[in-house]
Amino acid sequence: MADPRLGEAIGLFNQGDWYACHDGFEALWHETAGPMRPVLQGILQVAVAELHLERGNHRGATILMGEGLGRLSGCDPQALGVDCSELRRIAGQRLAALQADLPMAPLPLPKLVAVQATSQDQGGGAL
Repeated sequence: MADPRLGEAIGLFNQGDWYACHDGFEALWHETAGPMRPVLQGILQVAVAELHLERGNHRGATILMGEGLGRLSGCDPQALGVDCSELRRIAGQRLAALQADLPMAPLPLPKLVAVQATSQDQGGGAL
């Protein structure tokens, strides 16, 4: 997916601008079919979970983090050129803390990290 809006949405996600990145990912999600659609939706749900968390809605954050993880569970580990495995790991830690009513502060925020291009895939790291 070479749409420049993807790079913009990823940048907003990584800045923790959950509301703005939600808009970007949602627009892409509505326009996408096939195997990337649930990946976009999962990322979108993780972002909205973080927005709920910022606003003090722990129940909404827990539900959406779980739904986002569910959608990301079967995705290609490098879908969209990002490390989905790392996103799932961090989101899973945050979901476990939410479910156990533990403090979120010591946990890292979710990030979308570009995967490195290999010799066979020179474009894999570009977002």
